[in-house]
Amino acid sequence: MAATDLEKASTERAVATSVDPAEVPSAAWGWSGESRKTFLFAGWFVVIALLGMTIGNHSGHVEDIYLICLAGLLATIMVVDSLTRRIPR
Repeated sequence: MAATDLEKASTERAVATSVDPAEVPSAAWGWSGESRKTFLFAGWFVVIALLGMTIGNHSGHVEDIYLICLAGLLATIMVVDSLTRRIPR
């Protein structure tokens, strides 16, 4: 019959806060983190691309509503993110 005792749970953190350069060689150059400027640039590029898709030879404007709403939602998310990251905590 199998034992009914359970092993104690580990109290160690599951996520490491720093990256070991031995495991990730690019960490020595600082390339392991997120590039906020790149994501911000890509986000604004997508907003402009979505708004650019409203120009065309389509006669219905239902897709224009979706494109404008998605571009507005993405722009709002990026603006709110930029403002909340500047507030000192």
